[in-house]
Amino acid sequence: MSQQAPGPVQHKRSPREQARTAGMVVLAVLITLFAVLNVESVEVNWIFGKGEVPLIIVIVISLLVGIVLTYLVDRRPSRRR
Repeated sequence: MSQQAPGPVQHKRSPREQARTAGMVVLAVLITLFAVLNVESVEVNWIFGKGEVPLIIVIVISLLVGIVLTYLVDRRPSRRR
């Protein structure tokens, strides 16, 4: 009698996890559309000087800064009373 090797473990996602995943996909699509539709050059005042860059670059940089800040805040140990 031969034994079959166990297949990959199926992890069923809860409705909350499914809704969160769907929400993140919708948000990613909206952000992508917003960025792609805004490709005109704009004048940006950087910390040291100013210059013209495509608006899509400003949007992507802002998004990345937001992601990094969110990651850093989430990693901060919380104080429990």
